[in-house]
Amino acid sequence: MKTTPWKGLLLSAVFAGASGAAFAEDVTLTVESWRNDDLGIWQEQIIPAFEAKHPGVKIRFSPSAPTEYNAALNSKLEAGSAGDLITCRPFDASLALYDQGYLSSLKDLEGMGNFSPVAKSAWITDDGENPFCVPMASVIHGFIYNKDAFEELGLEVPATEAEFFALLDKIKADGNYIPMAMGTNDQWEAATMGYQNIGPNYWKGEEGRNALIKGEQKLTDPQWVEPYATLARWKDYLGDGFEAQTYPDSQNLFTLGRAAIYPAGSWEISGFNTQADFEMGAFSPPVKSAGDTCYISDHTDIAIGMNAKTEHPEEAKAFLNWVASPEFAALYANALPGFFPLSNEAVKLDDPLAEEFVSWRETCEPTIRSTYQILSRGTPNLENETWNASANVVRGTETPEEAAKRLQDGLASWYAPQQ
Repeated sequence: MKTTPWKGLLLSAVFAGASGAAFAEDVTLTVESWRNDDLGIWQEQIIPAFEAKHPGVKIRFSPSAPTEYNAALNSKLEAGSAGDLITCRPFDASLALYDQGYLSSLKDLEGMGNFSPVAKSAWITDDGENPFCVPMASVIHGFIYNKDAFEELGLEVPATEAEFFALLDKIKADGNYIPMAMGTNDQWEAATMGYQNIGPNYWKGEEGRNALIKGEQKLTDPQWVEPYATLARWKDYLGDGFEAQTYPDSQNLFTLGRAAIYPAGSWEISGFNTQADFEMGAFSPPVKSAGDTCYISDHTDIAIGMNAKTEHPEEAKAFLNWVASPEFAALYANALPGFFPLSNEAVKLDDPLAEEFVSWRETCEPTIRSTYQILSRGTPNLENETWNASANVVRGTETPEEAAKRLQDGLASWYAPQQ
């Protein structure tokens, strides 16, 4: 029987204390963020919704450029000039801020009860005792396809890997479309939209990921090598010159209607909606065999925490409890299609493509990218090495077995549980 950790009972009293609370004097809370592309959404939707229920508390959204955020934030924190609320990247970057005393523990924040362990995994101490950021959204991996091309060629969405490759063969034989738009020039695509997309169906999501962290499984075990063997078969369906194809090239090939399928992250939805003039659909990573449990990479992406040195901790906690509420989840998810709520409460999405992605939570087990928690703290960095290995396997310059051994040797060189 499949479990769905995203569903659960909403704690009815969680947010009652914060909503409608009036504070003694007007307070302005500043939010630090790397998302400078959603400034309008904060100013026009998020901030007014919060301030309407919290008289006396004002919010100022102060984003930095994504590439400058980490350095800018660290400088502000060291100088004591950072905002009251800190938007948190997943895993080690934010954990380091907590360990340095810059982020407060949110262990006692009522709203944290509305999130599953998987949802909190990117913003919690290794011992699982202290969450330090409220999860805001995740991104889900799968495949986006051109519905017009599928209808033209009489194709159906595949459920199994055999059906998936039969589908690719039909598209290739027809010759009017590149079967899949993905290149290997930038490397990360092959890992993120390739290996981490299909891999959870092999290593059984959280079961395999946690076993790797504990040292109970190795990257040379069959369940970690087999997805590379499957990925190697993609080479024949990526079109001429895919080795030099960049990430923007792949996006353009799909949105211009030249490719039928795009191995995707849900973050593409907003951009594709504005760029593609055809109807799109999505399907989850096909399972190995009919009847298998399906797994999806529902990857924790963005959260928000409290500056440990804020002068307004109660007001900041009121905002964080509101971020943990169903109201915020629905508002944020519909303002930014493809960034999905991480709370246990179900949210109705207006965008049909986003709704298709999030519907997989009902039938598939969620997990996060296998390299992100703990396993990429050393040198060589497993995440970056997985980019290179995945690209090499797709190009055919490294066999699945060679790639797996190289990754395992690298991990074992610095990570004690794997030695």
